[in-house]
Amino acid sequence: MGRSGLVLMTDHGSTEGSRETLATAVRRLTGQAPFLLDARHFMSGGAAGPAGGGRVRGTRDGVALEVPAEGLALTARTVLLYEIPPHRRHELADCQRLLREHGIRSLGTATDGWRAATDKRLTVECFTRDGVRQMPTVTLSRPTRAEAAEVFERLGGDVWARPALGMSGQDVFHVTTRAQLAEAADRYAEAGTAWLLAADARNFTADGRRHQYRVTVLAGRALRAVEHVQDDPDQPCNLARGAVSTPLPVDALPAGLAELAVTATRSVGLPFAAVDLAGESGGAVFEVNVHPAFGSPGALEAVAVPYVAAHLGPTA
Repeated sequence: MGRSGLVLMTDHGSTEGSRETLATAVRRLTGQAPFLLDARHFMSGGAAGPAGGGRVRGTRDGVALEVPAEGLALTARTVLLYEIPPHRRHELADCQRLLREHGIRSLGTATDGWRAATDKRLTVECFTRDGVRQMPTVTLSRPTRAEAAEVFERLGGDVWARPALGMSGQDVFHVTTRAQLAEAADRYAEAGTAWLLAADARNFTADGRRHQYRVTVLAGRALRAVEHVQDDPDQPCNLARGAVSTPLPVDALPAGLAELAVTATRSVGLPFAAVDLAGESGGAVFEVNVHPAFGSPGALEAVAVPYVAAHLGPTA
């Protein structure tokens, strides 16, 4: 059996940079580099990357991770599973199950939590079940124009359309007219994806810019908070869409938002996540992010290091 130790398993086709940040955090905490393993070897599909074929089996020392096609075999007791694109997360379910069954230390084996947070339709259902505050939202799947228009009007004629599966604010639209609604519906129909309409939260600063908060939650407590401000009120408050991120103390959040973020994370069943939410409209959660990117200032120290540290203790 080959190298053993802490394994950092990510999709090596991703370029967002979380892998490098997490590797830095591992070196800072342990003095050693993690073993970098391409998660695509352990996905059930395999066509979009390496040919799959990865095997997971239990050993007395933890778990054996093997990729016969590349002559790779290693043992591990700790696996950081991160930076997996939303549309491929379901393909890791068997790998996650085996890691969990063999008692591997990991915050990345909550298969049901990944699914509930990744599929925004399920997120809405979880929030409705548990009474987590969210804007009124309706799920749509190839609706007629009349059906979509009825929902649009029922939600007040000022809504956000978003795909059921997505990331970085892609294909998210602010819709205030029937023409914009038709364009969004056509876009989702062409992609063959279900989508959602949610009432606008009216989350504006005094000078008319959009803003929202991202609260990172780890083990039931708010770990970090940042405020995102977007100059274009018709664009989502994502860094990838031009928003500016500013860290702030957790206790500087509007009253109740830290607790709301913790509740939202618990609702979908995750031990770690970043929650996007607004203080306006009584406080409302937009989404729960399974794998928040580490692109904002200070994220290495404030998020990546505590996340890795949570894997290193005997009860992590």
